[in-house]
Amino acid sequence: MARPSAEAEPHHIRITDDAGAGGYEAFPDVTQLRNGDLFCVFYAGYGHVSPVSESWPKGGRICWTRSRDNGRTWSDPRVLVDTELDDRDPSVMQTSDGTLICNFFTYVPGEPALHIIRSHDNGETWEPKPQPLHPEPDTAFACSAPVLELPNGELILPLYFEHKAGLVRSTDGGTTWGDLRVIGAESDHNHDAEPHIIRLPDGRLFTTLRPCMCQSYSSDDGHTWTPPEPTGFEGHAPYHVVTRDGLLLCAHRLPDTALHISTDWGATWEGPFVIDNVIGSYPSMVELPDGTIFCVYYEEGAGSSIRATWFRARPEGIDFVEP
Repeated sequence: MARPSAEAEPHHIRITDDAGAGGYEAFPDVTQLRNGDLFCVFYAGYGHVSPVSESWPKGGRICWTRSRDNGRTWSDPRVLVDTELDDRDPSVMQTSDGTLICNFFTYVPGEPALHIIRSHDNGETWEPKPQPLHPEPDTAFACSAPVLELPNGELILPLYFEHKAGLVRSTDGGTTWGDLRVIGAESDHNHDAEPHIIRLPDGRLFTTLRPCMCQSYSSDDGHTWTPPEPTGFEGHAPYHVVTRDGLLLCAHRLPDTALHISTDWGATWEGPFVIDNVIGSYPSMVELPDGTIFCVYYEEGAGSSIRATWFRARPEGIDFVEP
């Protein structure tokens, strides 16, 4: 059973209720820019899947919003990408040279297609067209987590396909991508995947895989991975943060919107601790300058909105704080 995180009920704000594409918002991702802004991308459509229709001839779209006060207030949503297909599940990060990279996939039933798009002015404007990625011919890839920049400047993009998790790599700032690596190719578990990859303080890369939340490590910048091992809890769409206090956080869907905490880089876990009682989830987190964790996620259902909350993590749980 999920444990409550504090005496008070979890509290939250709504970042956006309607971005103008049908009133359904989902799959948020947030990053803190070098100038201190919080930049959040999300899916806007008329339902969990928003294919092209007579009422919405371009289907779902990718939108963005910005906060200049650590998440208390947010700009009106603006369109980032709106192709002729259902554009969904965006993630965003900023590289060391200041470039923002947003990755997402377009969807036709059974045929997801991976894309990235870049900004060079902190997200105010974006490239005219997204760049399709084809890491392996005749294979349909999807994504659910942001690009990771390695200390050597290489970029890796987590992806999933055919019940497998993997990554592709760019050595030229995101212009070209290749070197597909599969995580857990020999695993007996059925991985719907949605991997999020982070770098631990000891230099290893770490990920967990939906739905068994099997975890895997790489000691060579993602070229090879340990066999995925179950964490002991299940979940969807995991997102990880290493705090300045040395805690490894794993937020995920199920039960509701929840968090697990490890003090030993995943050898053992505590939780789940309830972040909110909504089931949409797909959480994303940043640690603010004062050590507070800012977390975005979504509700699910008709009129779903993007929510956010603030908390502090400790080995035994989390405490919600006022923004």
